[in-house]
Amino acid sequence: MKVLVTDPISEAGLDVLYEAGHEVVTDYEAEGETLLEAVADANALIVRSGTEVTRPVLSAADDLVIVGRAGIGVDNIDVDAATDEGVIVANAPEGNVRAAAEHTVAMAF
Repeated sequence: MKVLVTDPISEAGLDVLYEAGHEVVTDYEAEGETLLEAVADANALIVRSGTEVTRPVLSAADDLVIVGRAGIGVDNIDVDAATDEGVIVANAPEGNVRAAAEHTVAMAF
């Protein structure tokens, strides 16, 4: 499976993908036409908040199966367009809970 990662994620996360045998392509500068070209043959797309996953992006990705959002929200992903294209959208709704709790406790001091 070819996984395109367009926003920085931890090296540990990338290692999990490599160890699972996936072809991982990181392109943190992809936007506009270069994003359309980069996603064209990807099976999976991993983003954070820096990449806008629009209808044109999803339409350009004929082999795309899933968009994974490394974070809580999906406001940068056109979920309706993904549904129309048969692409799964997944996120990590509890991914920041511990960090938020630690920050809250630290702010109390």
